Amino acid sequence: MSRAALLVLADGRFPAGGHAHSGGAEAAVTAGRIRDAASLEAFCRGRLHTAGLVAAGLAAAAAAGCDPLELDEAADARTPVPALRLTARRLGRQMMRAARATWPSAELDALAAARPRGAHQPVVLGLAARSAGLGPLDAAYAAAYENISGPATASVRLLSLDPFDATAVLARLAAPLDQVAQQAVEAARRVPSEGTGVLPAASAPLLDITAQQHAAWPVRLFAS
Repeated sequence: MSRAALLVLADGRFPAGGHAHSGGAEAAVTAGRIRDAASLEAFCRGRLHTAGLVAAGLAAAAAAGCDPLELDEAADARTPVPALRLTARRLGRQMMRAARATWPSAELDALAAARPRGAHQPVVLGLAARSAGLGPLDAAYAAAYENISGPATASVRLLSLDPFDATAVLARLAAPLDQVAQQAVEAARRVPSEGTGVLPAASAPLLDITAQQHAAWPVRLFAS
């Protein structure tokens, strides 16, 4: 196993489409909930322990070899808002294209055939990690980190926030990210014997509400 593949998968320049999405940051900036580095950190911390944890659990389970179609259904059940389901599948479709070009595998081909409109992005990410020879913990880290690095990067553009401050926010969240990744892996290990119901299902109602509102904006900088 080459751990260097994790650097490729987690790199913001990996062509998986994430740069076009703010992870809820655009709506939060407009509402005044993200104003500076301190409020960005609070937003990212909350997202890490909700959407980030859910994504990390799904990705870890996919990387562990759990049935990706069952995981995709579990992801749907954990995504009650239509706008976020659509976003997750669009990002999954783009991630699938990038992953199949980078780490071709029969498992990726099978999921792409079964979900031509895209599977949920964390499931594809986990399967991409598996195809790259990475393990569940690697996939959990990549999914959790993506859930906070996206809003941090978007906030730099939306607020003209100092990039050094945004990077410092991510650094301060390192320990909580470790905890979330480990929690996700522990849940993923139980899936074969207990089913997908044991995966994290943390909710973030405000993120859900603002995501649906954001989807209806006539003018926006980010797709979500």
